[in-house]
Amino acid sequence: MTGFGQGQGQKDGLHINVEIRSLNSKFLDANMKLPKQLQDRELEIRNMLNSELVRGKVSLMIEVTNQESVDDRLVVNRPLFKAYFDDFVNIADEVGAEKKDLFRLALHSPDVLQGSEKSEEVLTREWNAVAGFLSEAIAQCNEFRASEGANLERELNLYIGNIAGYLEEIKGMDDDRVKVIRDRIHSHQNEILESDEFDKNRFEQEMIYYIEKLDISEELVRLKTHLDYFVEVMGEAKVHGKKLGFISQEIGREINTIGSKANYAPVQKCVVCMKDELEKIKEQLLNII
Repeated sequence: MTGFGQGQGQKDGLHINVEIRSLNSKFLDANMKLPKQLQDRELEIRNMLNSELVRGKVSLMIEVTNQESVDDRLVVNRPLFKAYFDDFVNIADEVGAEKKDLFRLALHSPDVLQGSEKSEEVLTREWNAVAGFLSEAIAQCNEFRASEGANLERELNLYIGNIAGYLEEIKGMDDDRVKVIRDRIHSHQNEILESDEFDKNRFEQEMIYYIEKLDISEELVRLKTHLDYFVEVMGEAKVHGKKLGFISQEIGREINTIGSKANYAPVQKCVVCMKDELEKIKEQLLNII
């Protein structure tokens, strides 16, 4: 399910901005862009996302800027800088290269510019501040999802209602279906009676089997039960997408059985329409947690 949430503000001398974006996914797949001071908090952040967002392709971005410049200053590792610079000068002399950019190159070499060391107490206080805004962003993301979920619920109810409508159409035409099949059987019966190899007992047994095989009354009842149960589960306080997926599979089985047993063109048309509505349901169920 798609979603967006943001938490931002200032606390304890920090300007914090947290943004969360989520797309549809069966599992939680979090891609996080974290500042250096939060790298060791990655597991805690993932646990927060997993417990609240449950699933989705999540993109998380956290920016932390220290408003107190004295704590945010960069420190130059002078010995390391000089070692880099001397090496670059020596190499330039060996190959006869220009030296005008060597200062900048050495200054931006790995680990030359370092942040000032912070105490464990300061780091914990900063993390608590970030965690607060992260929780706010997660809550907004879930609110976004809930709003989208309300629209999704209306769509699913519409699709289920459409299937139920086609089900009633099938029930209404079942008498005509049975009459058409009966007339067809009588026609074949007359042809068989004229055959010299006619076996009355076997004919009756096969006719009973054939009629029972064409009976769709049980499938109609079960389909109605599954539709009602689908709506019931959707109305529960905590809906499980997988559970609705299992129910939709049962709905599909009954629709397929009705289609294979109906042997009547108008019913087949309704079956095709029901399958179309069911595919819409299955597509939307991917968005439900």
